[in-house]
Amino acid sequence: MPMRTIGLIAGMGYLPVAVAEEARRQGYRVFAVGLEPVVDEALRDFVDEFTLVNVAKLGALIKTLKGAALTEAVMAGKVPKSLLYKNKTMPDMRAVSFLLKLKNHNDDSILNALVEEFASEGITMLNITSFTAGMITPAGLLTKKGLSKDEQKDIEFGFPLAKEMGRLDIGQTIVVKGRAVMAVEAIEGTDMAIRRGGELAVSGAVVIKTSKPNQDKRFDYPAVGLDTIAAMADVKARVLAVEAGNTLIVQKDAVIKKAQGAGISIIGV
Repeated sequence: MPMRTIGLIAGMGYLPVAVAEEARRQGYRVFAVGLEPVVDEALRDFVDEFTLVNVAKLGALIKTLKGAALTEAVMAGKVPKSLLYKNKTMPDMRAVSFLLKLKNHNDDSILNALVEEFASEGITMLNITSFTAGMITPAGLLTKKGLSKDEQKDIEFGFPLAKEMGRLDIGQTIVVKGRAVMAVEAIEGTDMAIRRGGELAVSGAVVIKTSKPNQDKRFDYPAVGLDTIAAMADVKARVLAVEAGNTLIVQKDAVIKKAQGAGISIIGV
């Protein structure tokens, strides 16, 4: 019986590599389409086939997936929405038509419409959680250093606010200090929001990342990784509070080690 092939639409970071490794462990052949200019091309060493498509070329992306006779695919890795506004690449006609049909450019609007676009071509998008079981954030303290009472109060204050930002489809991360919001993630992404809020806090900020109340597991699943810790260390942030059971920690052991070296506590809430 031939192996099933899955398409991997790959954005930024290490998450596409982790998903590819797990998919192959489950017995899939992995046909990866790396989205230029954001994909890390090191991914090609972890998949069976690899090709590049510009992030603005929706028609080319669909043609590539169909040309490989794929009926299932998974999205992994961030694709910054800010690319829509940088005008560094020309969208193809399918992408232009797609964008014109959208009622707005919120993440959920774009991604839900994108899933429908793939479905119309016979391509089903699978839940990323089918390939990330080992990355799900557990509950409780993950680092050796604990939290102060003030830091715990900041989490209690900020967690419902982060959830509300997710419900409004604005962002999934907020930065808090002294029960005041220093920054809310918007189009700039998690790491830039951390740096912005951390600079305002001067030091000791608490970073809170949650899933959306009705999180779609096919795309935009909240994740933290080594880049998150690096951004926190740069602004002397103190705590990373991540929603247990509904967020991913990519390269978990390395993240915990790097956090402990930087004096950062990680807790699954």
